[in-house]
Amino acid sequence: MENTELHIEALIFSSEQSIRIEEIIYCLQAVFGRDFTQEEINRQLESIKTKYQQPGFAIELVHSGGGYQFLTKKDYHPVINLLQVQRSKKKLSAAALETLAIVAYKQKVTKLEIEQIRGVNSEYSIQKLLEKELITIAGKSDTVGRPILYSPSQQFMDYFGINDLSELPQIKEFADNSASIGEQAE
Repeated sequence: MENTELHIEALIFSSEQSIRIEEIIYCLQAVFGRDFTQEEINRQLESIKTKYQQPGFAIELVHSGGGYQFLTKKDYHPVINLLQVQRSKKKLSAAALETLAIVAYKQKVTKLEIEQIRGVNSEYSIQKLLEKELITIAGKSDTVGRPILYSPSQQFMDYFGINDLSELPQIKEFADNSASIGEQAE
């Protein structure tokens, strides 16, 4: 038995922007192989809206921009604002991203090795990555002076949505020109 209400919820939830009734109808017709009317979808949307108006939900169904989307209720805006402020502080500069990429691919690397690859002082970038807990101190090298070794942290894995460093794209994939667009200049 089809449960169109759950399918409509899934469509709204997964849409990055508001979804129009016409888009909902198109998707449901393609999946269930039958026609849906706007009135039928409107009834389902009202049912979903009523369901999420209950106090046990932090989100609500909102008609916005000619379509529907789930938004958090106004009561929760202060806590969400704090999250957004915190996350905005976590944005990485180009220098920090370069440094992070070196640490990720080398996996245990010293500050000197990072600076040799980048060609510039990396002290600030390393410090910021340590503060954001994207890299961690992995011990000391056995070389002269016993410099600190840096490696990617578990938070790095979470941040980039990987479970293991072997899931990183291979460097040769970046050099492959078969995926380039347009003609190459001579």
